[in-house]
Amino acid sequence: MDGPEGNVGQPGPADRSHRSSVSSVGARAADVLVYLADDTMLPLAVENLPSLTAHELHRAVREVLQLPDIAQDAFALWLVSPLLEVQLKPKHQPYKLGRQWQELLLRFTDAPDDDVAVDEPSLQFRRNVFFPKQRELQIHDKEVLRLLYEEAKGNVLAARYPCDVEDCEALGALVCRVQLGPYQPGQPTACALREKLDSFLPAHLCRRGHGLFAALRGRGAKAGPGEQGLLNAYRRVKETAGSNSKPEASLSPHYRAYLFKCHELPFYGCAFFHGEIDKPAQGFLHRSGRKPVSVAVSLEGVHVIDSREKHVLLGLRFQELSWDHTSPEEEESVLWLEFDGDNEGTPVNKLLKIYSKQAELMSSLIEYCIELSQAAEPAAPQESAASPASAPGSSPPPAQRPQLRRQGSVVCSRIQHLSTIDYVEEDMKNWKPLVSGIKGVGTGRMGPHPVGSVQLVKMPYVP
Repeated sequence: MDGPEGNVGQPGPADRSHRSSVSSVGARAADVLVYLADDTMLPLAVENLPSLTAHELHRAVREVLQLPDIAQDAFALWLVSPLLEVQLKPKHQPYKLGRQWQELLLRFTDAPDDDVAVDEPSLQFRRNVFFPKQRELQIHDKEVLRLLYEEAKGNVLAARYPCDVEDCEALGALVCRVQLGPYQPGQPTACALREKLDSFLPAHLCRRGHGLFAALRGRGAKAGPGEQGLLNAYRRVKETAGSNSKPEASLSPHYRAYLFKCHELPFYGCAFFHGEIDKPAQGFLHRSGRKPVSVAVSLEGVHVIDSREKHVLLGLRFQELSWDHTSPEEEESVLWLEFDGDNEGTPVNKLLKIYSKQAELMSSLIEYCIELSQAAEPAAPQESAASPASAPGSSPPPAQRPQLRRQGSVVCSRIQHLSTIDYVEEDMKNWKPLVSGIKGVGTGRMGPHPVGSVQLVKMPYVP
């Protein structure tokens, strides 16, 4: 792909089947299927499909759905399959990219040849990675909110967005309100929740017993911990004025509430990539290996997520990290993340090595997101200068406090679970150059890292 907006990542929750988006191809008319976030199909009859751009197809989708202008920025077209997902640039031609799909799989995935040979992408209308959360809060159109809600819900239920149990219950309760209506005391709500529990909570919170114990539980048994927490949260969902008289019109506030809750997740709206990291050495023989991870890149930072345990291993804002990548021509394709930390109480610089055939794409996306963030920064001082708090003799406005996290929260970093290369700048003995050209924006304890500098990393001494 040519540039950061052609994001390539790992497949998401909408990849439920092997689907094709083109039913016929010719110079005249062709039927194209575009899939929405709720997995419904939108058939479009288009002219001259081979040369049709993503911009033109995007406009056709908006016209059919009668979406407002903000949908042009809020959504993008994606090519998605069980093996790969790509956010298209407006100039991209979906049909031509579909014809090149196997080449993309060979370049950006480790999929077996047999899987590559049969894989086929579908066109999906999904959230734009570069759409800021602040603008999302300004949306009032019901259909736009519904599409954003459906996509966020899919990511939560698939545990692509790791959430604490309390947050899963709060989000699941809003889904209950959307699907089941207002909570009604005395109604058999618990049975309805139990029968469709995986529609409200991620699968790992829906696990039930098997065999004799599950049979003895029966339909009259008390709700399990996940069910009970969901039921309690459902009772607490607030209703808006007039919601009972117009049920359909009352859903927008609940869509917004769901999205607002998801905005608390630091990786909301990210592009996801697949990779592996080294496991810390364990045991007497210091055995190690690699652990599969998801790398989530957004406008705000980078998060490395344990793909199996569904929790964050490392979360960094852009001002807290430096990065670079090595290409397959140099060695194995790797994304390097450098950040401040400590080793047994000593301040050190840490390097995390992420093995991934998508390292170049992650690096490009990080650089582009930083450029977008820096371009938006000049507007902030002008706003504060006009505010009453900045008038002569007044005290400056208090700095925004970071959101408090629960102890042991799945969204908190677990640096102790990482195998990193640590070094300190004062100790130059036995140092060897490891990564040249580290790109940096961080201004933490170690100071800013100059672009294009050679980083020296302390390596084990070899005589």
